[in-house]
Amino acid sequence: MSRTTFPENGGAHTPPDGSQDGTGDGPEGGGVTAGRPERNGAGEGLLRRAAAGAGLVTTAGAGALLSVGAFLGLYVRPVSDDWCALWKARDLGVLGITADFYRTQNGRVTNAFLTGVLYADDMTGPKLLPALLVVTLGAGLFLLAREALRALRLPVPAVALAAAVTVVEALLFFAGTRPYQALLWAPATLSHTVPSVLGVWAVIWAVRAARGRRRARGAAVAGALLVGVAAGMLSEPFVATAGTAAAVVGLLCLPGLGWARDRYATTWCTAWCLGLGIGLVLLTTSPGARWRRAQQPEKPLTAGEIGETVRDWLRIWETIGGQWAYAGAVAAGVLLGLAVALAAGGGRPRAWPGGSARPPLWLLAVLPVPLIALASLVAAYGLRSGYGPTGWTYARTWTSFLVPFLLTLGAYGAWLGHTLGRRFGPAARTSGTPAPEPSGAERTPDLKTPAPDPRSTEPPEAPRTPRARRDRAVRLTVLVLAGSLTAASLAALVPTVRTTATQTVSRSVAWDRQNARIRAGIADGATEATYRPLLIGGLAEPFFTEVYARDWAARCAATYYGVDRLRRG
Repeated sequence: MSRTTFPENGGAHTPPDGSQDGTGDGPEGGGVTAGRPERNGAGEGLLRRAAAGAGLVTTAGAGALLSVGAFLGLYVRPVSDDWCALWKARDLGVLGITADFYRTQNGRVTNAFLTGVLYADDMTGPKLLPALLVVTLGAGLFLLAREALRALRLPVPAVALAAAVTVVEALLFFAGTRPYQALLWAPATLSHTVPSVLGVWAVIWAVRAARGRRRARGAAVAGALLVGVAAGMLSEPFVATAGTAAAVVGLLCLPGLGWARDRYATTWCTAWCLGLGIGLVLLTTSPGARWRRAQQPEKPLTAGEIGETVRDWLRIWETIGGQWAYAGAVAAGVLLGLAVALAAGGGRPRAWPGGSARPPLWLLAVLPVPLIALASLVAAYGLRSGYGPTGWTYARTWTSFLVPFLLTLGAYGAWLGHTLGRRFGPAARTSGTPAPEPSGAERTPDLKTPAPDPRSTEPPEAPRTPRARRDRAVRLTVLVLAGSLTAASLAALVPTVRTTATQTVSRSVAWDRQNARIRAGIADGATEATYRPLLIGGLAEPFFTEVYARDWAARCAATYYGVDRLRRG
């Protein structure tokens, strides 16, 4: 694994009530155009079973990695910011730590409130948080993708969809340069993973409300405003990413363009952006944020500083691009798109789910790239302003744009897999104007082909022509290649998961032993304690600096234990 760590076209318009013309829907409400060829033959059934098998194996592999990561939460012990969060949540309470963050720390009110709740029972919350993140983010991505497929009137192959979601999650948590911080360290996941979870579920709420009545839509818009305010006081990089995307989508959904049926989408996006803006203003104007900015004096936005920011941005994407395992998101998307095409018999999406017009395909394909690039550039600037020249190395902050990046890779793969499945499917072989049917005396019975049994519920088998065999071979090849690449990308994550597991469990054993010794000394009346730093995940521990007055980790650890001072062991 690479590591770089240094300081078609639209169909008929669908009526608003969801009624459809032509034939009924396929599985999970995924209908295709009327008159499609029957999905038949042993070859087609074999392909569908092979796709389901590949999805099942992929889901099991990625799910195993995620299960290990979630289970490792039980072995999480205090490190870095945990020390301060523990004693403040204990001594100040939820409201007290929230006020402390607003006045003296960083102004992230939502972050502080969640921190107070999470650490209210010592380390119980941080131990359970990894499993909660895996479940909530995975469920949200699954439901969001299912809504997208249903909106396009396509089948929803649950196994293949679960495979794509779990692969994206595994890559998000384990393919980066700081896997411990990405999943197991609560201060990082609260700031940079929880916002994405909130955003995904907010979009799901908005999509489902779009099918409801006016009251449901109003509630979704109000919810977008409130959740946006909370997210705005949680993570600045997420504000840049989610705000940019929502602003562009809101403009594209203006009714005048004809791509949206009404003003609901634009109204929701406006409320979301307004909420993010309010939250960000409350954050940046707080006394705590002003104090934090004073620790790293701002430099004028000169041409040289802009150039350095661009170089930092390029370093970030060089690091991400150097991790080939991210290609697994594309491969998992291909498996999903091929499974959708097989389930639909090669049919096209039935209709654009918006208004009467449909955006150009190239626009939908290209648009995510500049949005992600812009959001990550803003994040790079913020990191440089807040942490100096090495700020770009704080990889835990990349999660806000890594989530849409991986989803975009998966969407490209799904489009490619569905296109290949349709291009080499039964629909492609039978498309065009059918030959006129013979009439009267021209009809001659075919004595070699038995008439179909009218009592049978199975469709007749498709003719096994050379082209049909070739097309099935092509789709099988695509399936094998995509499955192999997905498996390889997951295999590339195994060493990282193994190393993280070994380090986390070993540290928990050593920490528990040391904690018992310190507690015993305090019980005997000791006012000082000897502590040996136990480093993990590139995070600070007591005695990260030689000057004790500047050693906030040691002072927070001493306050947590209730002693006057820590001595290095």
